[in-house]
Amino acid sequence: MKNFSVRTARWSARHPWRAIVGWFLFVALCLGAGLAVGGNPATSEDYRVGEAGRAEAMAAEGGLQQRPLERVLITAPPGSGPLDEAAADAAARDIAERMKRLPEVRSVSAPVRSPDGRALRIDVTMRGPELDGRKHVDPLLARTAEVGEAHPRVRVEEVGSPSISKGLDKLRADDLARTEMIALPVTLLTLLFVFRSFAMAFVPLVLALTSIVSAVGLSMLASHVFPDAGVGTNVILLIGLAVGVDYTLFYLKREREERARAGGRLSPHAAVEVAAATSGRAVVVSGLAVAASSATLYLVDDVIFSSIATGTIVVTLVAVVSSLTVLPALLVKLGERAERRAERRERRRADRPSASRPHARNRWKALNPRTAREAPDTRKSTGGPTAILLRAVDRRPAATLAVGVVALLALSAPLLGLNLTDMGRETHSRTVPAMQTYDRLTAAYPELKATHRIVVRAEPARADEVAAGLRELAARAQSDPDPTGPGTPVTSPDRRTTLLELPLAHHVSDPGAHRSLDRVRTVHLPRTLERLSGAEGAVTGDVARYTDYPTHQKNKLPLIIATLLLVTFAMTVWAFRSVVLGLIGVVLNLLSAAAALGVLVLTFQNTWAEGLLDFTSTGSIGSRVPLFLFVILFGLSMDYQVFVISRIRETAQRGVPTRQAVLDGIGSSAGVVTSAAFVMVTVFASFAALHLIEMKQIGFSLTVAVLLDAFVIRVVILPALMLLLGDRVWWPARPVRRHAPAPDLRSPRPETVG
Repeated sequence: MKNFSVRTARWSARHPWRAIVGWFLFVALCLGAGLAVGGNPATSEDYRVGEAGRAEAMAAEGGLQQRPLERVLITAPPGSGPLDEAAADAAARDIAERMKRLPEVRSVSAPVRSPDGRALRIDVTMRGPELDGRKHVDPLLARTAEVGEAHPRVRVEEVGSPSISKGLDKLRADDLARTEMIALPVTLLTLLFVFRSFAMAFVPLVLALTSIVSAVGLSMLASHVFPDAGVGTNVILLIGLAVGVDYTLFYLKREREERARAGGRLSPHAAVEVAAATSGRAVVVSGLAVAASSATLYLVDDVIFSSIATGTIVVTLVAVVSSLTVLPALLVKLGERAERRAERRERRRADRPSASRPHARNRWKALNPRTAREAPDTRKSTGGPTAILLRAVDRRPAATLAVGVVALLALSAPLLGLNLTDMGRETHSRTVPAMQTYDRLTAAYPELKATHRIVVRAEPARADEVAAGLRELAARAQSDPDPTGPGTPVTSPDRRTTLLELPLAHHVSDPGAHRSLDRVRTVHLPRTLERLSGAEGAVTGDVARYTDYPTHQKNKLPLIIATLLLVTFAMTVWAFRSVVLGLIGVVLNLLSAAAALGVLVLTFQNTWAEGLLDFTSTGSIGSRVPLFLFVILFGLSMDYQVFVISRIRETAQRGVPTRQAVLDGIGSSAGVVTSAAFVMVTVFASFAALHLIEMKQIGFSLTVAVLLDAFVIRVVILPALMLLLGDRVWWPARPVRRHAPAPDLRSPRPETVG
């Protein structure tokens, strides 16, 4: 891999049109193949975890699996007084007749009147798997709307898992569209500020977007190995825009710096090769680090995290490929275009009177006037916040290190009170019409807030005995401090499996729901199974799923963190041949992730920021957020770490003492790191504006993490540590200090850094 990036860039620079056309053909091929083959969505079986998953598997074997269910609610129109029972009964008959004629409908229940007589409901069970309901619910919604129009004296509305999922999908799509409208223009403005050129600003954005399109197609193919849980596209957009722009930015910035340092005398081909040998290699290492870190999510053994891992790995590797192949070609073409424009300007100047011709000492600048706007060598930068911080670190590294570490530890302190939960329906945005109907449904029928599904499997000859035991269980559960409603056992056609559903008048996040589940699992079901020797049983349902999923994540968290630490250490040692730098990377990533999670807990488990960030606190953090944050942050942190330390090592290899190399390397990379961080913050912060609480938490935590990593870790703590350690930071290897000869500006052979 030592010269791979240089060889690839050299070929691309020599055959620019082949590289450019080849890239867009690759994008079209990836998307076309994905659309032709299609995606493979996750099924209910893929989501099973813990005891709830075991119970669902048992129920499915007996044909008693949970099916998509919609409920039609009939109430009086707002402000019209009590429910007109005759009109309600007529509407109920009409809805039942219309629903029964639909091929999507399996069965329609008899009308059920609410205890207070103010509502009437009809349960409609759909055909097919539970998760497919959202795909086929439109005809049911249409029939409900027709009945509502035909019976104006009552309000007729529909809600259930399929319609709620469909509403949430629409909300997510609208939010993502709004996110793109915010993130793309802000990213473009940032790049315009960095490069002062429309052409250069569009290059990173175009490559990021084409990488995203390619990754979407490739992820469809990958879903046949790792089923898609419906989050892959969201992750590809979130990560693809961030890393795609950042990788291109690293490369572009270095190419511009090399041309500026050479005073415009470095040819486009030569500048591209220098950038490939330095920033190009850093991009490859960073991309591999992100991919390796993301791959640890497969260890969670969860379909959602497998989808996240697949999307992140695919889009990151595609972004790396774009920066190695098509980017050098684009840079060469843009450079040649700039040179031709400069030559035309020079010829026009030559045709003017001699007094107006440029002085000889300005001749090279005239040949490439763009270099006048390019930044000079930034290694000696003395202004700006970064330079001020670095001077403080240089004067008192031990003190600044202590202050930085203490500050991050203080931000991490709220993490001790972390409360992980799955996000139930009560946390969903009420801007979704189905959720407003859900609130009215559960107000009229409180017992529909949640259910326990108790599954027992035994020999067919004992089916009646099992049913009798479950009826006794239902009677005992009704007398609990947190009572359930009545339930009737249902036996499978093969009489091996019996299912008991117990309604519960608590939302899944209520303490009463958890107490009830605990008693069913630890008291009632074991007592029943004691009388049914040889039988096996398990509990699933809304509350069980809500409880088992976070428990599964908590159990996997230590394994994932340990693997991440090992991957971070191994990648850093491989990149820089330094055990000390590997240990530093591990410690700094832990500090950064812990601090970001601490700020997340402080913000979302309390109510003080509800108005500021537009959310309602649940007193908890989504169970997926910490794992996602740890993995993605560890990978993204390698971007800055590899880029910054590469600059430091490159400077040290030129014969500069380690202390000065640290200051020069961080100073020279500060501008591009700041720009890259700003792009990432823009993308992640736009996700913090989403309505879905978990996506909001992910966007917020990643925003905080990137800010801490770019402006505290890389500017204060890392340089302070390296200054204190001196040459020992390279142990067991040392950078070979040498004064390289001046490069051949026509065809340099730059030495690969790292």
